[in-house]
Amino acid sequence: MNILTLSCWSHSIKYHLFSWGGESIFATGLVNRVGLGGTSISLKVPGREEMTRDVEFVDHLEAVSLILDALNDPRYGVGEEAGRIVAVGHRVAHGGERFHHSVVIDDQVLVAIRELQQLAPLHNAANIAGIEAAAGLLPHIPHVAIFDTAFHVTMPDFAYVYPLPYEWYKRFGVRRYGFHGPSHIYLSRRAATLLGKPAVDCNLVTIHIDKGVSLCAIRNGVSIDTSMGLTPLEGAIMETRSGDFDAGIISFIMQQLNISAREIDSILNQKSGILGITGWHAERRLILEAASTGHVRCRLALDMEAYRLKKYIGAYLAAVGPLDAIVFTTGAGEWEWFARELTLGGLECFGILPDWERNRAAGSERKEALITADASPVKVFVIPTDEELVFAQDVTAILSGGYGGHLHDDYSFARPDFVPHQSVV
Repeated sequence: MNILTLSCWSHSIKYHLFSWGGESIFATGLVNRVGLGGTSISLKVPGREEMTRDVEFVDHLEAVSLILDALNDPRYGVGEEAGRIVAVGHRVAHGGERFHHSVVIDDQVLVAIRELQQLAPLHNAANIAGIEAAAGLLPHIPHVAIFDTAFHVTMPDFAYVYPLPYEWYKRFGVRRYGFHGPSHIYLSRRAATLLGKPAVDCNLVTIHIDKGVSLCAIRNGVSIDTSMGLTPLEGAIMETRSGDFDAGIISFIMQQLNISAREIDSILNQKSGILGITGWHAERRLILEAASTGHVRCRLALDMEAYRLKKYIGAYLAAVGPLDAIVFTTGAGEWEWFARELTLGGLECFGILPDWERNRAAGSERKEALITADASPVKVFVIPTDEELVFAQDVTAILSGGYGGHLHDDYSFARPDFVPHQSVV
């Protein structure tokens, strides 16, 4: 019995094939440029040659069909394991206030996800397309929604209500929701294990860094604040998203350039952040390498990113109280140490004592590492995240009848004997 997980975005789908319970990973891959033309699909299976195939154009339905065909491919695929898929776990960006945990998808759930699309139009629409595609191709097995927002339902109202007309919250749901929940679950449970403490006894700041960036303030194992808000636009500087800035700039620029709300939204989400500062539409690792070797605008972007992260860490120290650890994800290659060094420098007054040699040694390998001195009151860990394992284990627990939600579930990665998966890509 195997579980397929799908993370569907506007123009890409990331997929993994797990054994029941997530103990083993059989395959992983990516479909790029969905709906744009010039589409490609990759597939990596342990012990087999990696497959990359180009196709002219596919929508989400055809992309999911490509994934299933690739998994069944006699040369590159997983053989009979592809025929043992018994459930699909779907990442869904926005669950609003309705969904507090992962759920089996039925007609009512799909309607609710569709109604929430206005809160995350760039994300939920693609999630829905992936759900409908997979359900159409695999109609006789359960499909489960895992919500990015669910981990943050524990935030107090004074953290999630905005200082705006209260009726906007009541009528339109305008509030902080937060995202990257599965990643923050994984990072917090792994950190608790490395600290040798139960998660309910841990105070943490977890930092998810990818195309999107979010921080989470975790007290006694639960989220009490997070940097992303109503949408994934708020918070830290990201690859193409602005993060925090003076909201008055929006009306000013709209008037100066005579542009529409849709156009300004596109600029803030797709043409700002690191791209906006550098002018480079490049992978993060290339930006980091260029910054470290003196490229002026890349270095400016990295200094801005580090400064914002530093400010969030300080704010969350005040919100959480005595801190056990800070956790960084990793995945942008060997130069990621340089970004962490800029972020952590000067935080010694908070009991954060970096070990710069350990930080540099925690390079491009997907390994968990402590990067502070042994005597540091606050530990800092680098932990490669594994959101897809959270998806697979939520699916397993729900279908086994033992699911208690993310606050109480017995995730395997929270156990001392857990060995992290090594990515097969």
